[in-house]
Amino acid sequence: MRELAQAFSVEMLKARRSEVLSFTVFGAALLPLVGGFFMIVLKDPELARRVGLISIKAHMLAGAADWSTYLELLAQGLAVGGIILFGFIGSWVFGREYADHTVKDLLALPMPRSKIVAAKFVLIAIWSVALVILVLLLSFGIGAMIGLAQASPQVMLHGSRGIVVAAGLTIALVTPIAFVASAGHGYLAPLGFAFLALLFAQVIAVAGWGEYFPWSIPALYAQGELLGGMSYVIIAATSVLGIAGTLVWWAYADQTH
Repeated sequence: MRELAQAFSVEMLKARRSEVLSFTVFGAALLPLVGGFFMIVLKDPELARRVGLISIKAHMLAGAADWSTYLELLAQGLAVGGIILFGFIGSWVFGREYADHTVKDLLALPMPRSKIVAAKFVLIAIWSVALVILVLLLSFGIGAMIGLAQASPQVMLHGSRGIVVAAGLTIALVTPIAFVASAGHGYLAPLGFAFLALLFAQVIAVAGWGEYFPWSIPALYAQGELLGGMSYVIIAATSVLGIAGTLVWWAYADQTH
């Protein structure tokens, strides 16, 4: 446990000193801001016409400017955009060691490689969860500022839970991206993987097989689809395989690059 705490403190220091932290905070904050703007458009169709956004209003799945719609919209945004946002965090945490040519120094430390990998995954989890909390807090503030009608505690709890669960399912899918970052020795491969996962998630969901494709499942949940237990098993299995693959790679793969 002491070695894990030491490795985690080092990872935290790297994250705090990086500009990536500010970038991800900005990306997370943008979601409730955009969602709030859509709520304003729904509240004032005339404004939408004046600024040329009537087509957005017409094509939005949301039907009314209320808390239920707003929170559901944010859940969908995290389920889709989170593939890139959380994937970017995973890509950076693991890929930077290769991009900065520090991986050899890291692996030479008198510490089990499994502890190093575990510390990185803990950082990714804490970092991602903090961004989800930021989205929730901003959404409450922005919703109040734009004058959304007061909702019952049940509505607020249900909407918040939708955001948390959708984000949690998406965060769980970062582990394969961490493996690709390690095996790909940098940022490009995992980021490409994340964009391909997002693309296939949309196509497979439209084809009707989304409940069986890991990266489609969070968005389906956010949309209120009734998912079977198999979908959650697929998410868990994908996450565990990503962790196992990353651990094996760091433990046994050729690290001469």
